Amino acid sequence: MTSTVFLAVLFAAVLHAVWNALVRSGADKALSMSAVMVGHVPFALIALCFVPAPAPESWFLIGLSVVLHLGYQIFLMNAYRIGDLTQVYPIARGTAPMLVAGVSTVFLGVELVWLEVVAILTIGIGLLSLALARGGDGLRDSKVGLLAFATGCFIAGYSLVDGTGARLAGTSLGFYAWSSMINATIFALFIRWRHPGTLRRLPTEGRMMLLIGGGGSFLAYAIVTWAFTQVPIALVTALRETSIVFALIIGTLFLKERMNSAKAFSIFVTLLGAIMLRIARL
Repeated sequence: MTSTVFLAVLFAAVLHAVWNALVRSGADKALSMSAVMVGHVPFALIALCFVPAPAPESWFLIGLSVVLHLGYQIFLMNAYRIGDLTQVYPIARGTAPMLVAGVSTVFLGVELVWLEVVAILTIGIGLLSLALARGGDGLRDSKVGLLAFATGCFIAGYSLVDGTGARLAGTSLGFYAWSSMINATIFALFIRWRHPGTLRRLPTEGRMMLLIGGGGSFLAYAIVTWAFTQVPIALVTALRETSIVFALIIGTLFLKERMNSAKAFSIFVTLLGAIMLRIARL
């Protein structure tokens, strides 16, 4: 993995942690998530003015991507309604890299060097170990754990689909922009059905979230989708999940969630995995 890809994915990880923290901190999770998703639309429209149309063979994967992203968003929104950022985020993001690595190597024929495999496992273990950092913050709630795990499965699914689709499309930004546009439209219809009146509040109560959350989320995954075309999907997915380090810092400093020695150790393990990932093929 080159320094350019490595640093770009780390930047995307920071952006991802920020918008997740914004959603978690909002009193109305449906409003916050709606603002982020609908906020993709203007950025996607601008992007589509400068990129070619995706290749025809990639459109099926665009459709599948939309379905998987919708599942991810709905499960994540519900998990944040009852769980802390520092609980939901580690389980959801820790599940994904190991699933992606397993599918990539067993079914897609991707070859990883031994240090890359160790790095992915280290990152995954570091993130999942946060679920054992029990305290007074609701970490014993099994329902939250199940919702977060299901979210992680959707993350793994859309990562594999988007990585494959972006390569077939011939334009990673075009692939993601179309996927994002369709996803935002369907998500808005879902919110209108499940949470009537929420969309009408976006221009007023959700205005800042539309701009900051929507823009940050769109840019973060646009970078990740591009990175999928540069290196194996499993490596990008694993490195992106180091965003938990930034999420924990945000959760502790701004959301007043608890930090303890177990969480600090998990951060250390996750960062160790990221370092191994960077030096694997030097």
